[in-house]
Amino acid sequence: MQFIDLAAQYQHLKEKIDARIQAVLDHGHYIMGPEVQELEQKLSEYVGVKYTVSCANGTDALTLALMVLDVKEGDAVFCPTFTFFATAETIAFEGATPVFVDSDEDTFNICPADLEKRIEATLAEGKLKPKAIIAVDLFGLPANYPALREIADKYDLKIIEDAAQGFGGEINGRRAGSFGDIATTSFFPAKPLGCYGDGGALFTNNDEYAELLKSYRVHGKGKDKYDNVRIGMNSRLDTIQAAVLLEKLAAFPQELINRNEAAEKYTAELRGMYKTPVVPEGYVSSWAQYTLTAADRDAEMAKYKARGIPTMVYYGTCMHQQTAFKALGYQEGDFPTAEKLARSVFSLPMHGYL
Repeated sequence: MQFIDLAAQYQHLKEKIDARIQAVLDHGHYIMGPEVQELEQKLSEYVGVKYTVSCANGTDALTLALMVLDVKEGDAVFCPTFTFFATAETIAFEGATPVFVDSDEDTFNICPADLEKRIEATLAEGKLKPKAIIAVDLFGLPANYPALREIADKYDLKIIEDAAQGFGGEINGRRAGSFGDIATTSFFPAKPLGCYGDGGALFTNNDEYAELLKSYRVHGKGKDKYDNVRIGMNSRLDTIQAAVLLEKLAAFPQELINRNEAAEKYTAELRGMYKTPVVPEGYVSSWAQYTLTAADRDAEMAKYKARGIPTMVYYGTCMHQQTAFKALGYQEGDFPTAEKLARSVFSLPMHGYL
């Protein structure tokens, strides 16, 4: 049994994916070919935004978002401590300081109440300028954007939505990727919508942001590639990956239905044995992972292993506990909910062909 069965998905879509890849091999436009523009348009339609700008990977997408918002040394960017390393890594890469925030125990996402406390503490200390919030749509569930938007507006902060795991999720009919001033996604193969390599994209309704993103992703180009008007980066989506994603996006709505049916079955069987995932009223999860909470995680994972069922831990170490961020001076106990989750969560197999 596979934790995420990419082979089963490929067999289901093989004929269409093979034809798409062959079309790219035939026309030979391997970088920023016509499939890239087609994908960007279809992603905009799906997410419900004005602009999609593709790039090389999800980490670059976060970096590009921070570049567009002019995040720099002396700025504070607030982000969850219970998430993948790239969230805070990109903040530090821009010379800014990540300020970590505790989690909501039920949804695993960034806690709005703790966020506001951290903003107030940062303002009171006076060493850093609060600039932005990176919210992560963890395990498929969009973060609490109604509450986050109130806080962002109150303190004049921008929201970057990391929708890499949440792609396909919804709040009251509005899709993940449409909640931030800029949103990002990753097309890493294990994501709900993934390609066969690395890939990423950004979503926005802001005209200026979209133009800056298109420039930054190609060395800061101006009117042409030999008129570089700013310092950018090389972060383009390969055409073959766009071709694969076009067919996966076409199949994605049905896969999302399958994921939600699988999650409902899991919850029906496992409720009472574990703390099962919570999906608030009006929310839809894309179930990037189906994550349980157990008092003795190791013992429970061993039981599944004995039955030939793979399990995974996302995430066993919070960001504030990692060596790279020790200099920030956080202590054990500073983020009690996130630390508890890191000790107790584990995930079961989840994909559209389970």
